[in-house]
Amino acid sequence: MLPFPTSRRAGLLAPLLLAACGTSRRETGLAPPSGGWSCVPYVRARTGLSLRGDAWQWWAAAEGRFARTNRPEEGAVLVFRRTARLAQGHVALVTRVVSAREIRVDHANWASGAEKGREARDQPVKDISTGNDWSLVQVWYAPIRDWGRSSWPTFGFIGPDSA
Repeated sequence: MLPFPTSRRAGLLAPLLLAACGTSRRETGLAPPSGGWSCVPYVRARTGLSLRGDAWQWWAAAEGRFARTNRPEEGAVLVFRRTARLAQGHVALVTRVVSAREIRVDHANWASGAEKGREARDQPVKDISTGNDWSLVQVWYAPIRDWGRSSWPTFGFIGPDSA
């Protein structure tokens, strides 16, 4: 079940493939573009969310249209801030809340090298912010089967409900 309205999903698929972003593994039933998925069109195709721009721009674009919060919820979209390593930011779909400080996400184009552009499903993300507000997270790094050393600033979660 998709958390956002689905009436425009079919008509959005072609333009979605032209949008930008950032990850990794497994199939959704959606056909990836020839160069692989970017996070924005992937999350848009999974949710039907009608936001535009690079991933980091989704937070501002959602203001007044969709609920924005610092608490994870199944079906919400986690919006990563723009950084030197994430020039376009990143978005990921929350598929499960494991605990107050751990969630699972589906996203695309998070990995690099041969994994770039692939879909990743049920990937662990943990809140490492000092205020337990999801403003800083770590993402599971499958090649080493650990969290890795990188931390990623986020804006928070969009939706899944309208504002």
